[in-house]
Amino acid sequence: MPSNKHRNRGSKINDDTMMPPNKQNTPSQEYEDDEIEEMQDTDFKKFMIRTFRSFQKQILELQKSLMDKIENLSRENEILRKSQNETQKLVEQESVIVKRNQNEMKSSIDQMTNTLESLKNRMGEAEERISDLEDRAQENIQSNQRKEEEIRNLKNIVGNLQDTIKKTNIRVLGVPEGMEREKGLEGLFSEILAENFPGLEKDRDILVQEAHRTPNKHDQKRSSPRHVVIKLTTVKHKEKILKCAREKRQITLRGSPIRLTADFSSETLQARREWRDIAQVLREKNCQPRILYPAKLSFVNEGEIKTFHSKQKLKDFVATRPALQKILKDVLHSETQKHGHQYERRERKNTYQ
Repeated sequence: MPSNKHRNRGSKINDDTMMPPNKQNTPSQEYEDDEIEEMQDTDFKKFMIRTFRSFQKQILELQKSLMDKIENLSRENEILRKSQNETQKLVEQESVIVKRNQNEMKSSIDQMTNTLESLKNRMGEAEERISDLEDRAQENIQSNQRKEEEIRNLKNIVGNLQDTIKKTNIRVLGVPEGMEREKGLEGLFSEILAENFPGLEKDRDILVQEAHRTPNKHDQKRSSPRHVVIKLTTVKHKEKILKCAREKRQITLRGSPIRLTADFSSETLQARREWRDIAQVLREKNCQPRILYPAKLSFVNEGEIKTFHSKQKLKDFVATRPALQKILKDVLHSETQKHGHQYERRERKNTYQ
């Protein structure tokens, strides 16, 4: 019985030696304490040898596994060290770059600050210059306005002087050039009086002080003859002749139509011309318009004679008379547009200058 038991144990030990070390059981797992006590010396030695070898093999495998792990850890540590070195180098490089960029940014910020300060100073100087220029421009505008006002006043004074000088003058329009060669201009005027106003021609008080054509220099391109200016001794005689001319309406010289009118300065003539369209409309409405000396408009409205020195005065009056406003609406509107265009042309001319 014991021999079979030992044989079975032997076969079991052989089977254990054939198993992989990681799958073999330790002696404490194979035998119980009482079984170990029953072993013979030879079997026990074998058992101890086998156990020692098993432990030795496991230790070697553990040692190899630990060495592999240590080697792997060494490699990983080396990789980490290299990586750490590279990272440190990159950090140092980035630090250098960042520091350089910070210095450049600081330099740029300093430059921008200096530039902004310079621009601020220049803007301050420019604003001062602009302010000075605006003040000068305002002074120039005021000075120009004063000069324009002075020029207008001087023109009015000169125009009034010219009108005063020409107060006794009669201007004859339509007398052909060269007709005065025979009798002279005074003789032609006497012929005009005799042909049109026989009663006045016999009036010995009507005396011609001076006679001439105007302008002084003959313009070869001029299609109409130059005007003849007759200077009389008194205004009374001039008014008498012009009154007769208005009553007769048709004045002739040797059968050809001519015109007699008062002689005025160029400014007064222009002012009188500006009343013509308005006077024509009023004449069509039987308002009996007249252009008085030197450039005043007179007409009858609602049974009263109204006289105006300027168009603005006329516009203010027309605004209070609906019937008259309806009559003059179109002509006053066209006059406003015309003066607006003239003002724009003057402004453009002043701008270009």
